[in-house]
Amino acid sequence: MGTTANIDGLHFANIGKARLLKTIDHIKQFYLAFYSVVCSIGNKLYLCNIRFLKFKIMHFSKLFNYCPSCGSSSFATNSEKSCRCQSCGFVYYINASAAVAVFIFNEKGQLLVCERGKEPAKGSWDLPGGFVDEDESAEQAVIREINEELGVDISACRYLFSFPNRYEYSGLTIPTLDLFFACTVYDITQIKADDDVAACHFVSLNEINTDMFGFESIRNGVIKFISSQM
Repeated sequence: MGTTANIDGLHFANIGKARLLKTIDHIKQFYLAFYSVVCSIGNKLYLCNIRFLKFKIMHFSKLFNYCPSCGSSSFATNSEKSCRCQSCGFVYYINASAAVAVFIFNEKGQLLVCERGKEPAKGSWDLPGGFVDEDESAEQAVIREINEELGVDISACRYLFSFPNRYEYSGLTIPTLDLFFACTVYDITQIKADDDVAACHFVSLNEINTDMFGFESIRNGVIKFISSQM
């Protein structure tokens, strides 16, 4: 039976499943992110996310060629997480950026999952949350992000655990540390997707496909949380 698929704008029509898988395997040697794949088999449509491993990580030392202080081209790797200007002595460090991710459940014990509305990993699943702003605590970031993305206010918040992650943006690989929280909101019926969230819905824990989550840290966090509930 033939298969039709659209992969990041590339159209594949009436090809066998084995050939499609081989094509995908070839594509993932060159593409770095998530691609939504819609396959029509017979009269049924199947939506799935295929996670592609990164072919090359763009480390900041490869992207920044000039000293941001004096403009010298003598800006070389100093350590794994720093570069040093040989002309003026300026040292630039890149450390993990803090981010928050939130577990929210309804009265049925179902987890709120969001669909990412923007790159990176647009269209994949995520937990609500985001980066911690300057002069902001992680708890304050949770309150702000939930209000921005879901339009509701937090009534209780409890820290759970953390996982490291890599965030790809503007051609740069940014190391992050994702802090996970379990929260409740004042009125769960008022939740509405906004900001970076394209859509959101509740899913039973036994029906969650962790491969749908776009970031490794979120995937690991969900797996860890579900395991703790078993």
